[in-house]
Amino acid sequence: MTTRAPNHLPAWQALLSHHSRIASLHMRRLFADDAERARRFSLEACDLFLDYSKNRITAQTMELLFELARQADVEAWRERMYAGDAINTSEGRAALHVALRHPGDAPFPHADRDVMPQVLAARRRMREISDALRAGTRLGHSGKPITSVLHIGIGGSHLGMEMAVQALAAREAGRPAVRFVSSVDAANLAGALQGLDAETTLFIVASKTFSTAETMLNAASAAQWLRAGSGRDAIAGQFIAVTANDDAARAFGVAAEDILPVWDWVGGRYSLTSAMALPVAVAAGMDAFEELLAGAHAMDRHFHETPLEQNMPVVLGLLGVWYRNFFAAATRAVLPYDYPLRALPAYLQQLEMESAGKSVARDGDALGIATCPVVWGASGNDAQHSFFQLLHQGSELVPCDFLVAARGAHASPGHDDTLLANALAQAEALMGGREAAETRARLEGQGLGGPALKARLPHCVFAGNQPSSTLLYERLTPRTLGALVALYEHRLFVQSVCWGVNAFDQWGVELGKELAQGIVAELAGGGVGSHDGSTAALLERVRRMRSKS
Repeated sequence: MTTRAPNHLPAWQALLSHHSRIASLHMRRLFADDAERARRFSLEACDLFLDYSKNRITAQTMELLFELARQADVEAWRERMYAGDAINTSEGRAALHVALRHPGDAPFPHADRDVMPQVLAARRRMREISDALRAGTRLGHSGKPITSVLHIGIGGSHLGMEMAVQALAAREAGRPAVRFVSSVDAANLAGALQGLDAETTLFIVASKTFSTAETMLNAASAAQWLRAGSGRDAIAGQFIAVTANDDAARAFGVAAEDILPVWDWVGGRYSLTSAMALPVAVAAGMDAFEELLAGAHAMDRHFHETPLEQNMPVVLGLLGVWYRNFFAAATRAVLPYDYPLRALPAYLQQLEMESAGKSVARDGDALGIATCPVVWGASGNDAQHSFFQLLHQGSELVPCDFLVAARGAHASPGHDDTLLANALAQAEALMGGREAAETRARLEGQGLGGPALKARLPHCVFAGNQPSSTLLYERLTPRTLGALVALYEHRLFVQSVCWGVNAFDQWGVELGKELAQGIVAELAGGGVGSHDGSTAALLERVRRMRSKS
Protein backbone atom coordinates (compact mmCIF):
# COMPACT_ATOMS: atom_id res chain seq x y z
CA MET A 1 0.00 0.00 0.00
CA THR A 2 1.15 3.49 -0.81
CA THR A 3 3.12 5.57 1.68
CA ARG A 4 3.59 8.45 -0.76
CA ALA A 5 2.04 11.81 -0.01
CA PRO A 6 -1.34 11.90 -1.81
CA ASN A 7 -0.51 15.06 -3.74
CA HIS A 8 2.46 13.26 -5.34
CA LEU A 9 0.29 10.55 -6.84
CA PRO A 10 -0.01 10.71 -10.65
CA ALA A 11 -3.82 10.85 -10.43
CA TRP A 12 -3.62 13.84 -8.08
CA GLN A 13 -1.43 15.71 -10.54
CA ALA A 14 -3.78 14.78 -13.37
CA LEU A 15 -6.71 16.12 -11.35
CA LEU A 16 -4.88 19.41 -10.85
CA SER A 17 -4.49 19.80 -14.62
CA HIS A 18 -8.06 18.70 -15.23
CA HIS A 19 -9.39 21.18 -12.67
CA SER A 20 -7.61 24.08 -14.38
CA ARG A 21 -9.45 23.18 -17.60
CA ILE A 22 -12.98 22.78 -16.25
CA ALA A 23 -13.14 24.97 -13.14
CA SER A 24 -14.90 27.77 -14.99
CA LEU A 25 -17.54 25.53 -16.58
CA HIS A 26 -21.06 26.29 -15.41
CA MET A 27 -23.37 23.41 -14.59
CA ARG A 28 -26.08 25.01 -16.71
CA ARG A 29 -23.90 24.28 -19.71
CA LEU A 30 -23.11 20.76 -18.53
CA PHE A 31 -26.83 19.95 -18.30
CA ALA A 32 -27.57 21.65 -21.64
CA ASP A 33 -24.86 19.60 -23.36
CA ASP A 34 -25.94 16.23 -21.92
CA ALA A 35 -29.60 15.23 -21.80
CA GLU A 36 -28.60 12.05 -19.92
CA ARG A 37 -26.58 13.79 -17.24
CA ALA A 38 -29.03 13.11 -14.39
CA ARG A 39 -29.11 9.42 -15.25
CA ARG A 40 -25.36 9.22 -15.82
CA PHE A 41 -24.51 10.70 -12.43
CA SER A 42 -26.88 8.85 -10.12
CA LEU A 43 -26.77 5.66 -8.07
CA GLU A 44 -29.18 3.54 -6.06
CA ALA A 45 -28.32 1.34 -3.08
CA CYS A 46 -29.90 0.21 0.18
CA ASP A 47 -33.16 2.11 -0.41
CA LEU A 48 -31.23 5.33 -1.04
CA PHE A 49 -31.14 7.16 -4.36
CA LEU A 50 -28.17 9.46 -4.91
CA ASP A 51 -28.33 12.18 -7.56
CA TYR A 52 -24.88 13.73 -7.84
CA SER A 53 -25.42 15.32 -11.25
CA LYS A 54 -25.54 18.83 -9.73
CA ASN A 55 -21.80 18.74 -9.14
CA ARG A 56 -19.04 20.46 -11.04
CA ILE A 57 -17.82 17.27 -12.66
CA THR A 58 -17.58 15.59 -16.03
CA ALA A 59 -17.17 11.93 -16.87
CA GLN A 60 -13.43 12.52 -17.02
CA THR A 61 -13.48 14.06 -13.54
CA MET A 62 -14.98 10.90 -12.11
CA GLU A 63 -12.57 8.67 -14.03
CA LEU A 64 -9.63 10.57 -12.56
CA LEU A 65 -11.14 10.48 -9.05
CA PHE A 66 -11.66 6.72 -9.26
CA GLU A 67 -8.05 6.38 -10.39
CA LEU A 68 -6.99 8.47 -7.39
CA ALA A 69 -8.87 6.07 -5.12
CA ARG A 70 -7.02 3.14 -6.65
CA GLN A 71 -3.62 4.79 -6.40
CA ALA A 72 -4.31 5.75 -2.77
CA ASP A 73 -5.17 2.07 -2.10
CA VAL A 74 -8.74 2.66 -0.95
CA GLU A 75 -9.65 -0.92 -1.86
CA ALA A 76 -6.71 -2.41 0.07
CA TRP A 77 -7.40 -0.29 3.16
CA ARG A 78 -11.06 -1.29 2.93
CA GLU A 79 -10.04 -4.96 2.95
CA ARG A 80 -7.81 -4.38 5.96
CA MET A 81 -10.67 -2.76 7.88
CA TYR A 82 -13.06 -5.62 7.15
CA ALA A 83 -10.36 -8.15 8.06
CA GLY A 84 -9.94 -6.64 11.52
CA ASP A 85 -6.38 -5.42 10.96
CA ALA A 86 -5.03 -2.73 13.28
CA ILE A 87 -5.66 0.14 10.88
CA ASN A 88 -5.86 2.55 13.82
CA THR A 89 -2.10 2.69 13.66
CA SER A 90 -1.37 5.21 16.41
CA GLU A 91 -3.22 3.08 18.99
CA GLY A 92 -2.56 -0.35 17.47
CA ARG A 93 -6.25 -1.17 17.24
CA ALA A 94 -8.72 -2.51 14.71
CA ALA A 95 -11.64 -0.37 13.55
CA LEU A 96 -14.27 -3.06 13.39
CA HIS A 97 -17.55 -1.17 13.82
CA VAL A 98 -18.89 -3.09 10.80
CA ALA A 99 -19.02 -6.14 13.10
CA LEU A 100 -21.61 -4.40 15.29
CA ARG A 101 -24.25 -4.80 12.59
CA HIS A 102 -23.09 -8.11 11.14
CA PRO A 103 -25.90 -10.67 11.41
CA GLY A 104 -23.67 -13.19 13.16
CA ASP A 105 -24.53 -16.10 10.89
CA ALA A 106 -20.81 -16.84 10.43
CA PRO A 107 -17.55 -15.92 12.17
CA PHE A 108 -16.55 -12.30 11.63
CA PRO A 109 -14.10 -10.96 10.70
CA HIS A 110 -12.66 -14.49 10.52
CA ALA A 111 -12.61 -17.72 12.51
CA ASP A 112 -9.35 -16.87 14.29
CA ARG A 113 -10.83 -13.65 15.63
CA ASP A 114 -14.58 -14.10 15.79
CA VAL A 115 -16.07 -11.16 17.68
CA MET A 116 -19.67 -12.12 16.95
CA PRO A 117 -20.36 -14.15 20.12
CA GLN A 118 -19.70 -11.09 22.28
CA VAL A 119 -21.55 -8.76 19.88
CA LEU A 120 -24.61 -11.00 19.85
CA ALA A 121 -24.53 -11.39 23.64
CA ALA A 122 -24.58 -7.60 23.99
CA ARG A 123 -27.53 -7.38 21.61
CA ARG A 124 -29.43 -9.97 23.64
CA ARG A 125 -28.84 -8.02 26.84
CA MET A 126 -29.95 -4.81 25.11
CA ARG A 127 -33.18 -6.54 24.18
CA GLU A 128 -33.77 -7.84 27.69
CA ILE A 129 -33.27 -4.41 29.24
CA SER A 130 -35.19 -2.41 26.63
CA ASP A 131 -38.08 -4.88 26.52
CA ALA A 132 -38.41 -4.76 30.30
CA LEU A 133 -38.37 -0.97 30.35
CA ARG A 134 -40.92 -0.70 27.56
CA ALA A 135 -43.16 -3.34 29.16
CA GLY A 136 -43.04 -1.63 32.55
CA THR A 137 -41.51 -4.65 34.29
CA ARG A 138 -38.21 -2.95 35.16
CA LEU A 139 -38.79 -1.56 38.64
CA GLY A 140 -37.08 1.11 40.69
CA HIS A 141 -35.96 0.74 44.30
CA SER A 142 -39.48 1.24 45.67
CA GLY A 143 -41.09 -1.31 43.38
CA LYS A 144 -42.61 1.21 40.97
CA PRO A 145 -42.08 0.77 37.21
CA ILE A 146 -39.39 2.90 35.58
CA THR A 147 -41.08 5.64 33.55
CA SER A 148 -38.11 7.86 32.64
CA VAL A 149 -34.62 7.16 31.32
CA LEU A 150 -31.85 9.76 31.49
CA HIS A 151 -28.83 9.07 29.30
CA ILE A 152 -25.53 10.61 30.43
CA GLY A 153 -22.70 10.77 27.89
CA ILE A 154 -20.80 13.18 25.69
CA GLY A 155 -19.35 13.24 22.18
CA GLY A 156 -19.49 9.86 20.50
CA SER A 157 -21.37 8.42 23.46
CA HIS A 158 -24.12 11.01 23.02
CA LEU A 159 -24.49 12.66 19.61
CA GLY A 160 -25.47 9.62 17.58
CA MET A 161 -27.80 8.31 20.26
CA GLU A 162 -29.77 11.55 20.58
CA MET A 163 -29.87 11.92 16.80
CA ALA A 164 -31.27 8.41 16.37
CA VAL A 165 -33.85 8.80 19.13
CA GLN A 166 -35.10 12.00 17.49
CA ALA A 167 -35.06 10.40 14.06
CA LEU A 168 -37.07 7.38 15.15
CA ALA A 169 -39.86 9.42 16.72
CA ALA A 170 -38.53 9.36 20.29
CA ARG A 171 -41.14 7.32 22.12
CA GLU A 172 -44.57 5.85 21.88
CA ALA A 173 -47.30 6.70 24.36
CA GLY A 174 -46.77 4.82 27.60
CA ARG A 175 -43.11 4.03 26.94
CA PRO A 176 -40.31 5.43 29.11
CA ALA A 177 -39.43 9.01 28.28
CA VAL A 178 -35.79 9.27 27.18
CA ARG A 179 -33.81 12.41 27.97
CA PHE A 180 -30.16 13.27 27.39
CA VAL A 181 -27.45 15.07 29.34
CA SER A 182 -24.06 15.83 27.84
CA SER A 183 -22.84 19.24 28.97
CA VAL A 184 -21.01 19.69 32.25
CA ASP A 185 -22.96 22.93 32.61
CA ALA A 186 -25.20 22.18 35.59
CA ALA A 187 -28.12 23.79 33.76
CA ASN A 188 -28.21 20.82 31.39
CA LEU A 189 -28.55 18.25 34.18
CA ALA A 190 -30.94 20.39 36.20
CA GLY A 191 -33.21 20.86 33.21
CA ALA A 192 -33.17 17.16 32.36
CA LEU A 193 -34.02 16.17 35.93
CA GLN A 194 -36.88 18.63 36.19
CA GLY A 195 -40.15 16.80 36.75
CA LEU A 196 -38.53 13.39 37.18
CA ASP A 197 -39.14 11.11 40.15
CA ALA A 198 -36.26 9.37 41.93
CA GLU A 199 -38.43 6.30 42.37
CA THR A 200 -39.10 5.86 38.65
CA THR A 201 -35.99 7.21 36.88
CA LEU A 202 -33.22 5.04 35.46
CA PHE A 203 -29.83 6.41 34.42
CA ILE A 204 -27.64 5.15 31.57
CA VAL A 205 -24.00 6.23 31.92
CA ALA A 206 -22.21 5.84 28.59
CA SER A 207 -18.43 6.16 28.73
CA LYS A 208 -16.00 3.80 27.08
CA THR A 209 -13.36 4.42 29.75
CA PHE A 210 -15.79 5.26 32.55
CA SER A 211 -13.48 8.17 33.29
CA THR A 212 -14.65 10.90 30.89
CA ALA A 213 -14.57 13.98 33.13
CA GLU A 214 -17.86 15.57 32.07
CA THR A 215 -19.79 12.29 32.03
CA MET A 216 -18.55 11.14 35.42
CA LEU A 217 -19.25 14.50 37.05
CA ASN A 218 -22.80 14.39 35.72
CA ALA A 219 -23.14 10.76 36.79
CA ALA A 220 -21.98 11.59 40.33
CA SER A 221 -24.46 14.47 40.53
CA ALA A 222 -27.23 12.23 39.22
CA ALA A 223 -26.38 9.63 41.89
CA GLN A 224 -26.53 12.33 44.55
CA TRP A 225 -29.96 13.43 43.25
CA LEU A 226 -31.13 9.82 43.35
CA ARG A 227 -29.93 9.36 46.92
CA ALA A 228 -31.55 12.61 48.02
CA GLY A 229 -34.86 11.69 46.42
CA SER A 230 -34.98 8.09 47.57
CA GLY A 231 -33.31 8.30 50.95
CA ARG A 232 -31.03 5.42 50.05
CA ASP A 233 -28.20 4.41 47.74
CA ALA A 234 -30.18 3.20 44.73
CA ILE A 235 -27.39 3.15 42.15
CA ALA A 236 -27.56 -0.64 41.87
CA GLY A 237 -30.76 -1.24 39.97
CA GLN A 238 -31.30 2.32 38.71
CA PHE A 239 -27.98 2.88 36.95
CA ILE A 240 -26.85 1.08 33.80
CA ALA A 241 -23.30 1.48 32.45
CA VAL A 242 -22.15 1.06 28.87
CA THR A 243 -18.39 0.84 29.06
CA ALA A 244 -15.21 -1.11 28.43
CA ASN A 245 -14.16 -0.54 32.05
CA ASP A 246 -16.25 -2.97 34.10
CA ASP A 247 -14.18 -2.49 37.24
CA ALA A 248 -14.77 1.26 37.32
CA ALA A 249 -18.50 0.82 36.71
CA ARG A 250 -18.77 -1.69 39.57
CA ALA A 251 -16.77 0.62 41.84
CA PHE A 252 -19.28 3.37 41.04
CA GLY A 253 -22.01 1.05 42.25
CA VAL A 254 -23.51 -0.34 39.05
CA ALA A 255 -24.69 -3.94 39.34
CA ALA A 256 -22.65 -6.38 37.24
CA GLU A 257 -25.71 -7.48 35.27
CA ASP A 258 -26.35 -3.84 34.30
CA ILE A 259 -22.97 -3.28 32.64
CA LEU A 260 -23.09 -3.49 28.85
CA PRO A 261 -19.84 -3.82 26.89
CA VAL A 262 -18.03 -1.86 24.24
CA TRP A 263 -14.61 -2.82 22.96
CA ASP A 264 -11.37 -1.12 22.04
CA TRP A 265 -12.09 -1.78 18.35
CA VAL A 266 -15.15 0.50 18.47
CA GLY A 267 -14.40 4.21 18.41
CA GLY A 268 -16.88 6.44 20.21
CA ARG A 269 -18.06 8.24 17.09
CA TYR A 270 -18.59 4.86 15.41
CA SER A 271 -20.59 3.42 18.31
CA LEU A 272 -24.18 4.16 17.24
CA THR A 273 -24.67 0.51 16.31
CA SER A 274 -23.22 -0.77 19.60
CA ALA A 275 -24.75 -1.16 23.05
CA MET A 276 -24.17 2.59 23.40
CA ALA A 277 -27.48 2.81 21.54
CA LEU A 278 -29.48 1.35 24.42
CA PRO A 279 -31.55 4.56 24.65
CA VAL A 280 -32.50 4.09 20.99
CA ALA A 281 -33.73 0.58 21.74
CA VAL A 282 -35.67 1.90 24.74
CA ALA A 283 -37.27 4.76 22.78
CA ALA A 284 -38.03 2.96 19.51
CA GLY A 285 -37.92 -0.72 20.49
CA MET A 286 -35.25 -3.34 19.94
CA ASP A 287 -36.96 -4.52 16.76
CA ALA A 288 -36.53 -1.04 15.32
CA PHE A 289 -32.89 -0.95 16.42
CA GLU A 290 -32.24 -4.29 14.75
CA GLU A 291 -33.80 -2.88 11.57
CA LEU A 292 -31.31 0.00 11.87
CA LEU A 293 -28.53 -2.59 12.14
CA ALA A 294 -29.86 -4.36 9.03
CA GLY A 295 -29.78 -1.11 7.06
CA ALA A 296 -26.23 -0.39 8.18
CA HIS A 297 -25.15 -3.94 7.30
CA ALA A 298 -26.68 -3.62 3.84
CA MET A 299 -24.61 -0.47 3.27
CA ASP A 300 -21.53 -2.22 4.69
CA ARG A 301 -21.95 -4.96 2.11
CA HIS A 302 -22.54 -2.45 -0.68
CA PHE A 303 -19.36 -0.58 0.27
CA HIS A 304 -17.34 -3.78 0.59
CA GLU A 305 -18.53 -5.59 -2.52
CA THR A 306 -19.46 -2.96 -5.13
CA PRO A 307 -16.97 -1.69 -7.73
CA LEU A 308 -15.75 1.83 -7.09
CA GLU A 309 -17.67 3.33 -10.00
CA GLN A 310 -21.04 2.19 -8.59
CA ASN A 311 -20.14 2.53 -4.93
CA MET A 312 -22.16 5.23 -3.16
CA PRO A 313 -19.78 5.95 -0.24
CA VAL A 314 -16.85 6.00 -2.66
CA VAL A 315 -18.55 8.48 -4.99
CA LEU A 316 -19.49 10.82 -2.14
CA GLY A 317 -16.06 10.55 -0.55
CA LEU A 318 -14.27 11.35 -3.80
CA LEU A 319 -16.54 14.33 -4.44
CA GLY A 320 -15.50 15.58 -1.00
CA VAL A 321 -11.84 15.29 -1.95
CA TRP A 322 -12.53 17.03 -5.28
CA TYR A 323 -14.02 20.10 -3.62
CA ARG A 324 -11.72 20.27 -0.62
CA ASN A 325 -8.43 19.86 -2.44
CA PHE A 326 -9.05 21.15 -5.93
CA PHE A 327 -11.68 23.87 -5.39
CA ALA A 328 -10.37 24.76 -1.89
CA ALA A 329 -13.88 24.50 -0.42
CA ALA A 330 -13.38 25.00 3.30
CA THR A 331 -16.87 23.91 4.40
CA ARG A 332 -19.68 21.52 3.51
CA ALA A 333 -23.33 21.93 4.46
CA VAL A 334 -25.63 19.03 5.41
CA LEU A 335 -29.28 19.92 4.89
CA PRO A 336 -31.90 17.35 5.94
CA TYR A 337 -35.33 18.26 4.57
CA ASP A 338 -36.73 15.76 7.02
CA TYR A 339 -37.30 17.19 10.49
CA PRO A 340 -36.61 13.94 12.39
CA LEU A 341 -33.03 14.18 11.03
CA ARG A 342 -32.47 17.67 12.41
CA ALA A 343 -29.63 16.46 14.66
CA LEU A 344 -27.78 14.74 11.80
CA PRO A 345 -25.46 17.70 11.02
CA ALA A 346 -24.19 17.80 14.62
CA TYR A 347 -23.62 14.03 14.56
CA LEU A 348 -21.69 14.28 11.29
CA GLN A 349 -19.61 17.17 12.61
CA GLN A 350 -18.02 14.85 15.13
CA LEU A 351 -17.86 11.84 12.83
CA GLU A 352 -16.00 13.75 10.13
CA MET A 353 -14.06 16.50 11.86
CA GLU A 354 -12.81 14.37 14.76
CA SER A 355 -11.86 11.63 12.31
CA ALA A 356 -10.16 13.62 9.57
CA GLY A 357 -9.45 17.04 11.06
CA LYS A 358 -5.72 16.32 11.02
CA SER A 359 -2.52 17.65 9.50
CA VAL A 360 -0.35 14.60 10.16
CA ALA A 361 -0.32 11.48 8.01
CA ARG A 362 -0.64 7.91 9.28
CA ASP A 363 3.15 7.58 9.34
CA GLY A 364 3.60 10.77 11.39
CA ASP A 365 4.79 12.98 8.56
CA ALA A 366 3.26 16.41 8.09
CA LEU A 367 0.70 16.55 5.29
CA GLY A 368 1.08 19.14 2.59
CA ILE A 369 -2.62 19.18 1.73
CA ALA A 370 -5.88 20.34 3.27
CA THR A 371 -7.96 17.65 4.93
CA CYS A 372 -11.43 17.71 6.49
CA PRO A 373 -13.60 20.74 5.74
CA VAL A 374 -15.83 22.30 8.37
CA VAL A 375 -19.09 20.35 8.39
CA TRP A 376 -22.19 22.32 9.31
CA GLY A 377 -25.88 22.52 8.57
CA ALA A 378 -29.39 22.43 9.95
CA SER A 379 -32.89 21.28 9.15
CA GLY A 380 -33.17 22.47 5.57
CA ASN A 381 -36.49 24.29 5.65
CA ASP A 382 -35.46 26.26 8.75
CA ALA A 383 -32.02 26.91 7.25
CA GLN A 384 -33.58 28.60 4.21
CA HIS A 385 -34.52 31.43 6.56
CA SER A 386 -31.13 31.68 8.23
CA PHE A 387 -28.00 30.95 6.19
CA PHE A 388 -29.15 30.13 2.66
CA GLN A 389 -28.46 33.74 1.68
CA LEU A 390 -24.77 32.88 1.99
CA LEU A 391 -25.17 29.72 -0.08
CA HIS A 392 -26.90 31.53 -2.93
CA GLN A 393 -25.08 34.87 -3.07
CA GLY A 394 -22.13 34.63 -0.71
CA SER A 395 -18.47 34.54 -1.65
CA GLU A 396 -17.80 30.93 -0.62
CA LEU A 397 -18.10 27.68 -2.54
CA VAL A 398 -20.13 25.43 -0.24
CA PRO A 399 -20.95 21.92 -1.48
CA CYS A 400 -24.27 20.78 -0.01
CA ASP A 401 -25.88 17.47 0.85
CA PHE A 402 -29.68 17.50 0.58
CA LEU A 403 -31.46 14.65 2.38
CA VAL A 404 -35.03 14.33 1.17
CA ALA A 405 -37.91 11.98 1.97
CA ALA A 406 -40.53 11.38 -0.70
CA ARG A 407 -43.05 11.02 2.12
CA GLY A 408 -42.74 12.56 5.56
CA ALA A 409 -43.00 10.72 8.83
CA HIS A 410 -46.56 11.93 9.39
CA ALA A 411 -47.89 11.55 5.83
CA SER A 412 -49.51 14.97 5.41
CA PRO A 413 -49.75 15.72 1.66
CA GLY A 414 -49.88 19.50 2.02
CA HIS A 415 -46.85 19.58 4.30
CA ASP A 416 -44.97 16.84 2.43
CA ASP A 417 -45.42 18.51 -0.94
CA THR A 418 -44.32 21.91 0.33
CA LEU A 419 -41.26 20.49 2.05
CA LEU A 420 -40.25 18.39 -0.96
CA ALA A 421 -40.80 21.33 -3.32
CA ASN A 422 -38.54 23.52 -1.21
CA ALA A 423 -35.76 20.94 -1.18
CA LEU A 424 -35.81 20.40 -4.93
CA ALA A 425 -36.16 24.12 -5.65
CA GLN A 426 -33.22 25.08 -3.46
CA ALA A 427 -30.92 22.52 -5.09
CA GLU A 428 -32.07 23.68 -8.53
CA ALA A 429 -31.53 27.33 -7.64
CA LEU A 430 -28.05 26.68 -6.26
CA MET A 431 -27.10 24.87 -9.44
CA GLY A 432 -28.67 27.09 -12.09
CA GLY A 433 -28.85 30.49 -10.49
CA ARG A 434 -30.42 33.32 -12.47
CA GLU A 435 -28.44 35.39 -14.97
CA ALA A 436 -28.70 39.15 -15.34
CA ALA A 437 -30.83 39.00 -18.51
CA GLU A 438 -33.31 36.61 -16.88
CA THR A 439 -33.41 38.76 -13.77
CA ARG A 440 -33.98 41.95 -15.79
CA ALA A 441 -36.90 40.37 -17.65
CA ARG A 442 -38.43 39.20 -14.38
CA LEU A 443 -38.13 42.59 -12.73
CA GLU A 444 -39.55 44.33 -15.79
CA GLY A 445 -42.45 41.89 -15.68
CA GLN A 446 -43.09 43.10 -12.15
CA GLY A 447 -43.32 46.67 -13.40
CA LEU A 448 -39.86 47.82 -12.38
CA GLY A 449 -37.91 50.03 -14.77
CA GLY A 450 -35.51 52.93 -15.10
CA PRO A 451 -33.18 53.82 -12.22
CA ALA A 452 -35.11 51.59 -9.82
CA LEU A 453 -34.49 48.59 -12.07
CA LYS A 454 -30.83 49.46 -12.43
CA ALA A 455 -30.44 49.76 -8.67
CA ARG A 456 -32.24 46.51 -7.90
CA LEU A 457 -30.76 44.33 -10.65
CA PRO A 458 -27.33 43.42 -9.16
CA HIS A 459 -28.94 42.39 -5.89
CA CYS A 460 -31.25 39.89 -7.58
CA VAL A 461 -28.74 38.06 -9.80
CA PHE A 462 -27.79 34.54 -8.70
CA ALA A 463 -24.50 33.17 -10.01
CA GLY A 464 -25.48 29.56 -9.40
CA ASN A 465 -22.89 26.84 -10.02
CA GLN A 466 -23.05 25.88 -6.33
CA PRO A 467 -22.69 22.10 -6.17
CA SER A 468 -24.97 19.74 -4.30
CA SER A 469 -25.81 16.06 -4.00
CA THR A 470 -29.30 14.83 -3.19
CA LEU A 471 -30.02 11.69 -1.19
CA LEU A 472 -33.63 10.68 -1.76
CA TYR A 473 -35.48 7.92 0.08
CA GLU A 474 -39.13 6.94 0.28
CA ARG A 475 -39.57 7.51 4.01
CA LEU A 476 -37.25 7.64 7.00
CA THR A 477 -37.35 4.21 8.61
CA PRO A 478 -34.93 2.55 11.02
CA ARG A 479 -33.44 0.66 8.07
CA THR A 480 -32.98 3.87 6.10
CA LEU A 481 -31.35 5.57 9.07
CA GLY A 482 -28.93 2.66 9.46
CA ALA A 483 -27.99 2.88 5.80
CA LEU A 484 -27.40 6.63 6.09
CA VAL A 485 -25.18 6.20 9.15
CA ALA A 486 -23.03 3.58 7.43
CA LEU A 487 -22.97 5.61 4.22
CA TYR A 488 -21.45 8.60 5.98
CA GLU A 489 -19.02 6.43 7.98
CA HIS A 490 -17.66 4.85 4.80
CA ARG A 491 -17.70 8.15 2.90
CA LEU A 492 -15.43 9.54 5.60
CA PHE A 493 -13.19 6.46 5.45
CA VAL A 494 -12.66 6.91 1.69
CA GLN A 495 -11.66 10.52 2.21
CA SER A 496 -9.29 9.66 5.05
CA VAL A 497 -7.50 7.10 2.88
CA CYS A 498 -7.16 9.57 0.02
CA TRP A 499 -5.73 12.13 2.43
CA GLY A 500 -3.49 9.57 4.14
CA VAL A 501 -4.81 10.17 7.67
CA ASN A 502 -5.87 7.78 10.41
CA ALA A 503 -9.65 8.24 10.81
CA PHE A 504 -9.84 6.34 14.09
CA ASP A 505 -7.78 8.29 16.61
CA GLN A 506 -8.41 11.75 18.09
CA TRP A 507 -5.29 12.96 19.84
CA GLY A 508 -6.24 16.55 19.13
CA VAL A 509 -8.81 16.56 21.91
CA GLU A 510 -6.31 15.68 24.64
CA LEU A 511 -4.36 18.91 25.24
CA GLY A 512 -7.40 20.97 26.22
CA LYS A 513 -8.55 18.21 28.59
CA GLU A 514 -5.17 18.12 30.31
CA LEU A 515 -5.05 21.88 30.77
CA ALA A 516 -8.64 21.94 32.07
CA GLN A 517 -7.76 19.50 34.85
CA GLY A 518 -5.11 21.87 36.15
CA ILE A 519 -7.44 24.87 35.96
CA VAL A 520 -10.16 22.99 37.86
CA ALA A 521 -7.64 22.34 40.63
CA GLU A 522 -6.67 26.02 40.70
CA LEU A 523 -10.30 27.15 40.91
CA ALA A 524 -10.80 24.77 43.82
CA GLY A 525 -7.96 26.48 45.68
CA GLY A 526 -5.07 24.37 44.56
CA GLY A 527 -2.58 27.15 43.87
CA VAL A 528 -1.79 29.09 40.72
CA GLY A 529 -0.51 27.40 37.61
CA SER A 530 1.67 28.67 34.81
CA HIS A 531 -0.44 30.26 32.09
CA ASP A 532 -0.18 32.73 29.26
CA GLY A 533 -1.05 36.32 30.13
CA SER A 534 -4.58 36.13 28.78
CA THR A 535 -5.55 32.95 30.62
CA ALA A 536 -3.99 34.16 33.86
CA ALA A 537 -5.88 37.46 33.62
CA LEU A 538 -9.17 35.71 32.92
CA LEU A 539 -8.70 33.39 35.92
CA GLU A 540 -7.97 36.35 38.15
CA ARG A 541 -11.10 38.14 36.90
CA VAL A 542 -13.17 35.01 37.58
CA ARG A 543 -11.85 34.92 41.15
CA ARG A 544 -12.79 38.57 41.66
CA MET A 545 -16.28 38.00 40.23
CA ARG A 546 -16.83 35.00 42.48
CA SER A 547 -15.56 36.80 45.55
CA LYS A 548 -18.40 39.33 45.25
CA SER A 549 -21.13 36.74 45.76
